[in-house]
Amino acid sequence: MEGNSMTMPNTVTSSVMVPSNHQGEVILSVRDLNVSFKTDDGVVQAVSHLSYEVKRGQTLAIVGESGSGKSVSSLAVMGLLGSGNSTITGEVHFDGKELIGADKDDVRQLRGRKMAMIFQDPLSALHPYYTIGKQLAEAVTAHNNVSKQAARERALEMLNRVGIPSAEKRIDDYPHQLSGGMRQRVMIAMALINDPELLIADEPTTALDVTVQAQILDLLRDLQKEFGTAIVIITHDLGVVADMADDVIVMYGGSAAEQGPVREIFYQPEMPYTWGLLASIPKDGDEGQLDPIPGSPPSLIHLPKGCVFAPRCTFQHLVADNACASLRPEFTPTGPHHAARCHLTLEQRQSIRIDRKIGK
Repeated sequence: MEGNSMTMPNTVTSSVMVPSNHQGEVILSVRDLNVSFKTDDGVVQAVSHLSYEVKRGQTLAIVGESGSGKSVSSLAVMGLLGSGNSTITGEVHFDGKELIGADKDDVRQLRGRKMAMIFQDPLSALHPYYTIGKQLAEAVTAHNNVSKQAARERALEMLNRVGIPSAEKRIDDYPHQLSGGMRQRVMIAMALINDPELLIADEPTTALDVTVQAQILDLLRDLQKEFGTAIVIITHDLGVVADMADDVIVMYGGSAAEQGPVREIFYQPEMPYTWGLLASIPKDGDEGQLDPIPGSPPSLIHLPKGCVFAPRCTFQHLVADNACASLRPEFTPTGPHHAARCHLTLEQRQSIRIDRKIGK
């Protein structure tokens, strides 16, 4: 897992798993979400039994290695997975409306108006044959009964709002004429142009230099304060998580391995996979070698019988009766707003954290 040097979070409240102290209203509730795909090699269980809540004005980060199910889970929430070879079960309630099995036209009306997504690659997400102004204006007219001139004015307003320089000229540029950072700003403008209540950002800072990354994250924070938007940010970068999130889901092998407030995830992590992620990124003032997680993520077609992380875990020998290899651990609460999927006892985890200085 890659990541930038990070500053540990100072304050946090919780909004996932169990009832939290947040005063905001729950805007998105996901319960027991399962997503699978049929392939020639077998059934890919991309997401298994995923549950979480997001409240207005709060940010949930979903973190994990590539192939852990992060993006697929959010595409399912947005109704962007084709029904041809995918099977989706569970419950997804957005603003009180059930989205799983809902009429496609109804979901399409919500998407772009009340919920929006920033995609990982803005160059491929933006249409190369149309100017950014035309694409932004179309996002307005698709959901609002306004004139083309009013839609263009709204597009220009949003380009200025997200910090596009000389927006009056840039509005008639094509995507290839913009830098990567400006294209990402255009994607943010498009996602927010109809003032959505939920924003899902899929790796919004991937392939951007650290200066532009910081600007994008600052922009998301400012816009969240202004509009009270709930944000789900998908990332592999724990530096981004520390900077942005109120709560965190750590995914592995299609399931939540750990889930809780960001401060507890960083300072009191309960699961060996999370320990490995924290150890594998550089920290401020750390000139030593990184400590990568051994091995590779599992195949989602042939998941291990027991703990999915067991083949890479250096602590499974501490668990009696070889349970890690034969028994899938339950997702067990470890605190009021914190849960983890691990056979190690709480006492064993505390001892290991102290011995290895994990979370320090």
